Amino acid sequence: MKRILVLAVVLLLGFVLFAVEPIVIGVFEPMTGPYAAGGQLTMEGITLAAEQVTEVLGRPVQLVLVDNKSEKVEASNAVSRLIQFNKASVIIGSYGSAVAIPGSEVANAAGVPMIGCSPTNPLVTVGKPYVFRVCFIDPFQGSVMAKFAIEELGAKTAVIIQDIASDYSVGLSHYFQNSFKSLTGNNKAISGVISYQTGDQDFTAQLAYAQGKNPDVIFIPAASYGEAALIIKQARELGIKAQFLGGDTWEVPEFLQVGGAAVEGSYFSTHFDVAVAPTPKAATFIEAFKAKYGVEPSAFAALGYDAFMLAIDAIVRANSAVPEDIKNALSATVNFEGVTGYITIDENGDAVKDAIVRKVENGAFKFVSVVKPAQ
Repeated sequence: MKRILVLAVVLLLGFVLFAVEPIVIGVFEPMTGPYAAGGQLTMEGITLAAEQVTEVLGRPVQLVLVDNKSEKVEASNAVSRLIQFNKASVIIGSYGSAVAIPGSEVANAAGVPMIGCSPTNPLVTVGKPYVFRVCFIDPFQGSVMAKFAIEELGAKTAVIIQDIASDYSVGLSHYFQNSFKSLTGNNKAISGVISYQTGDQDFTAQLAYAQGKNPDVIFIPAASYGEAALIIKQARELGIKAQFLGGDTWEVPEFLQVGGAAVEGSYFSTHFDVAVAPTPKAATFIEAFKAKYGVEPSAFAALGYDAFMLAIDAIVRANSAVPEDIKNALSATVNFEGVTGYITIDENGDAVKDAIVRKVENGAFKFVSVVKPAQ
């Protein structure tokens, strides 16, 4: 009887331990390094979401963050650690396509689903059935800014200043260039594509070239908001009058701090704006975010929130924390109500989403327009 009783107790304890075993949602975001501001903004949204959903399928949810340090090797290591050591069922990240791409390769090879918050380069998901994202991608973002430049600003010529070491920058440069040429009907509408290297601080040579071309607009698809702000600041010091355009990486307070008065009147594409709450949940999110942080949410915070909530939604729909089951549920996502819009995952794992155009006005980011993807 004693043996039977002991065995029963052991089995009961084992059952209880299994029943309360947490479901781990891993995060690899840049908390340090040149992408840190974007990673920190993203974590604000993820943290809020994790505070609102602490249990799923009767099990506690455990959020585990590993800093990818804005570095490619560290990104791969971070994802490996989350999978092998922390036993993550699903992984979220990362701000910066340059670090999201190597991280996605590790997750896909291990058969663990990954949800990108804001990495827009197509290579993040291409050929990787376990990798998804809640943001639009660069072919759309590039076309949005090219169309805006031509139709709203009357631009006929453009120069592009790209970071040759950044997958994000080179990719977005390519898509803007193709769209601008196509929409103007002029293969010479792009007066030049000039490159620099991540970490550069002096852009005099690139700007002298751009000044010689006298373009209507200068497009700066910089992965680093600091470098974009420096380029514009130095351009204004040289007397360049062209209109400046950029991508979603500009939307951080540091861009305004570094650029100061020089970035006034610049336009960029982004994913979210409190002026146009696209779903009923968006308004609730905005109020909850302001109550927690005392400020309005950034696009990156909104995307982080959506990535976490989509992970929870997939676990619920799968009725499982097994990575393969979650991956299948993510693949089947249709009209998930996020705070950045209704999310449908396409055959590549990408979200079909609207884009927002914002402007720097009086030292702040101001809503300009919503651009919808072609139907």
